[in-house]
Amino acid sequence: MRTKRQTSLMKPVIFSDFDGTITRVDVTDAILEEFADPAWQDIEAEWVAGRIGSRECLRRQMALVRASAEELVALFSSFLRVEGRNTVIDFPHWPLPCEHGCATCKPEVMQRMSGGHRPVIFIGDGLSDRFAVEQAEVVFARDKLLAYCRDHSVPCQPFSTFADIAQAIELLVDRGPEGERSGHGSRSGKAASRV
Repeated sequence: MRTKRQTSLMKPVIFSDFDGTITRVDVTDAILEEFADPAWQDIEAEWVAGRIGSRECLRRQMALVRASAEELVALFSSFLRVEGRNTVIDFPHWPLPCEHGCATCKPEVMQRMSGGHRPVIFIGDGLSDRFAVEQAEVVFARDKLLAYCRDHSVPCQPFSTFADIAQAIELLVDRGPEGERSGHGSRSGKAASRV
């Protein structure tokens, strides 16, 4: 018979990227396309190639944005810190840089927040999510993250909508830890790449 503590540890914990995953639009991309000097694309290429981390990438790209607070609010009903016509980005929720140079160290957040629950599930869409997948037992990916996972043989489940994910997670929870150990969709099983 399982104890209450053992049962609680078998509950999945889900981490999800925000821009482009939960939202339909990547806020940073939209700001850059609308208000930044085209040189932001050169900085993006450095980040994609792995020469700089996302923290440095964002700082340098945002320095190229020329927009007033009103223009940014009109674009998103949101705001960044604007000094004159310069856009400044801060990282108040994760002030310390990580080994990859990420704006927010998703793997560290996942380690700290998982609380021993499993499986650890990650949902993402972009290259900035590539380090997070190493901390997850189950990965749902689309767009650039899906391409990365396929290129690097990272087991993942492609998805289009959150309805796809909800259905797959329901099956995973119903199957329980015994199904995970048999390798059905678990990174610890390594045998399967689908939930």
